[in-house]
Amino acid sequence: MNKKVHIKQILDILTPLYPAPTTELTHKTPFHLLIATILSAQCTDTCVNKVTKNLFRKYKTPIDFANADQKTLEQLIHSTGFYRNKSKHIIASSKIITEKYSAQVPQTMKDLITLPGVARKTANVVLSEAYSINEGIAVDTHVARLTQRLGLSQEKDPKNIEKDLMKITPQTQWRTLSNLLIFHGRKTCHARNPKCPACTLNKICPAPQTKKIPQKCES
Repeated sequence: MNKKVHIKQILDILTPLYPAPTTELTHKTPFHLLIATILSAQCTDTCVNKVTKNLFRKYKTPIDFANADQKTLEQLIHSTGFYRNKSKHIIASSKIITEKYSAQVPQTMKDLITLPGVARKTANVVLSEAYSINEGIAVDTHVARLTQRLGLSQEKDPKNIEKDLMKITPQTQWRTLSNLLIFHGRKTCHARNPKCPACTLNKICPAPQTKKIPQKCES
């Protein structure tokens, strides 16, 4: 089947199931979303939201985070995992945002990926969710898994998966596609023991109940 037709079918089926899908990371500002997305690496959104509830009470602005004591920050984000690297990246990125961008989160992919701890996935989340800019497609473990199972890409590297999806999906639907696949991955198409018989995509999935791609973390 033509992949552009296939992606349209997927969007048509999933859209009514998950109306107006958006990130589940709690945030009030683009900067808070950036911090939450950095923390979400190898961690669930639920866990991150528990951490940021107190974190954003103590540190509210890029200046606050730029001046944060690293050991204190490490303690506050410890449960998200990789807390030492995350704390270093958060403080370093906050300093750059404060000094170079007048405490405003950049609105381009080029600028965002220069920030420590920010790769394309994080940048795509911030651009699409905070600024409604579709510059790419955020590829997390769910998107990668469903993309392969649905026959949309056989690539394993997130950057190559993103390229494949961008070729077959209208740009206006890039944010929607990512969120729909994430929601469906969490609810139905699990890494282990996917609910294939109950899946709304079962009839158009090229290989239901076959290859299960192991994942270390479900976000």
